[in-house]
Amino acid sequence: MSKHTHAFQAEVKQILHLVTHALYSNKEIFLRELVSNASDACDKLRFEALDNAALYEDQPNLEVRVFFDPDAKTLTIRDNGVGMSAEEAAANLGTIAKSGTREFMAKLEGDQKKDAQLIGQFGVGFYSGFIVADRITVETRRAGLPASEGVRWSSEGTGEYELETIEKAGRGTDIILHLRDEDAAEFLSTWRLKSTIGKYSDHISLPILMEKEEWDSEKNEQVRKGEWETVNKAAALWTRSKSDITDAEYRDFYQQISYDAEAPLAYTHNRVEGRSEYTQLLFVPKKAPMDLWNRDKRGGVKLYVKRVFIMDDAEALMPAYLRFVKGVIDSADLPLNVSRELLQESRDVKAIREGSTKRVLGMLESLADSDSADDKAKYADFWKEFGAVLKEGLGEDFQNKERLAKLLRFASTHADSGVSFADYVSRMKEGQEAIYYVTADTMAAAKSSPQLEIFKKKGIEVLLLTDRVDEWMLSHLHEFEGQSLQNVAKGAVDLGQLQDEAEKKAAEEAAEAFKPTLDKLKDALKDRAKDVRVTTRLVDSPACLVADEHDMSGHLARLLKQAGQSAPAALPILEVNAEHALVRRLDAAGAPFDDLAHILFDQALLAEGGQLEDPAAYVARINKLLTTAA
Repeated sequence: MSKHTHAFQAEVKQILHLVTHALYSNKEIFLRELVSNASDACDKLRFEALDNAALYEDQPNLEVRVFFDPDAKTLTIRDNGVGMSAEEAAANLGTIAKSGTREFMAKLEGDQKKDAQLIGQFGVGFYSGFIVADRITVETRRAGLPASEGVRWSSEGTGEYELETIEKAGRGTDIILHLRDEDAAEFLSTWRLKSTIGKYSDHISLPILMEKEEWDSEKNEQVRKGEWETVNKAAALWTRSKSDITDAEYRDFYQQISYDAEAPLAYTHNRVEGRSEYTQLLFVPKKAPMDLWNRDKRGGVKLYVKRVFIMDDAEALMPAYLRFVKGVIDSADLPLNVSRELLQESRDVKAIREGSTKRVLGMLESLADSDSADDKAKYADFWKEFGAVLKEGLGEDFQNKERLAKLLRFASTHADSGVSFADYVSRMKEGQEAIYYVTADTMAAAKSSPQLEIFKKKGIEVLLLTDRVDEWMLSHLHEFEGQSLQNVAKGAVDLGQLQDEAEKKAAEEAAEAFKPTLDKLKDALKDRAKDVRVTTRLVDSPACLVADEHDMSGHLARLLKQAGQSAPAALPILEVNAEHALVRRLDAAGAPFDDLAHILFDQALLAEGGQLEDPAAYVARINKLLTTAA
């Protein structure tokens, strides 16, 4: 036998320190994590044994056993799953190769979270054992290896671990926790362990076994008799009838698979029969996960085939814009050896994806369209957390574009939030021919946009869009139920029947009378503006910038630039308010026309959230103007 001491990977050292010293709430989470790992090891063996039944050796029945020794103060979680070789033990228990580990440590180091719930979110569940143990011993043997190649791994959770070769007759893994004195009494109890397993692991399809206890009247205490009993239901939750499952069981199952401390916002549980048979149990969380926008994070649900676990995060089963959905899909048709590559090509997977997408959208529609104030509040909460992600579906899911459009919610000049397209259309003024909207970087910028002035004056509602995804979404959505969508910052404003003949005539006369000044402005700004014209949209502001009808908006061009992409070169159009005092002063005696023209343009650019190419020149012109005025 050989025995060697190894140093932990640097990040493991940090995590172990934090787990030991920082995590103190909800200590029982460690049992959930270790039982879940044991179940996963059995699932992996079942999967590998599809091609090599000899891996079962003489133990065809997979199980997890939990037992304790009150004298030695040890708690053991044993599985007869796939086990580990010496190399795998060193790799799996001595290093962390999971993305997000640094973020996990940052959360633990922060003052706002000292919660063991975090431990499961980053694939470091094994180390949760150190919440209650001052030493952990792991005895394991890889299925298919001889008994002489067993491995013992042990550590006190400091900077090192020991690894040695041992004789181990049975395959699988024993995790032996040497409990801290202050925690020994709590977790050296059959009742305590049973209740914790029932709370977190009841759904696991493998039997979780514990020794039976009977009352010994002579000793006046509970005594273990050496007989084993199953302490979980040992049936996958999704395979049971909906009528037999309580809301509390659904909630506990969701928390088990999602590592979420809160209950789900909504869930759906269905068995689908037909050309493709599968069961779906899908949950919408209340809060967005911290890695929702992490492009390296795989999204998707857990995939089972005939109750055999195949993979986590099967992204082919759910569109990317529903990546926040958690849950399980159990197929009766897919092959047990299905891979991620095969999932992309399978017709059955396409049917499952379409069916599951429609089920989630239906779940959201039932909340959004409900007459219940509670359901409407739930949908408002959902939109606040996941609305920006759902908008991605307008460009990704043509089949469900109309359903998605009805689920969209916005702020507007008439309401701070929660405005649907249907709400907007119901409030459209008689003669209004379009749904008007404006895009901006922030809500404050949207509300103060000079392009809104004529709409505010006439009481016309305008949607205020401030999510980065909005411009991309609108490139795929041009109308809603026959009503076209129109950006108030693009093209000429034509209010149609909302503008009376007197207003139209006055605008034409102003443009004609102002033509000489317009020509001079065009010449002064020939390198910065595609055109200069008299506005029909401004009331209080002197000028604004608008994009030509078929050009990219200034807001989208800025977003592309921020993302490191080049935007098509297109000069904006400057619209001026001929009635404004500053515009009237353009031709005043002694006023530097070119300087005023550039100041007018720069102010319009700043008002729409743009950045000046030459701030120093703008400041110099302003200073010159102030000096002249003084």
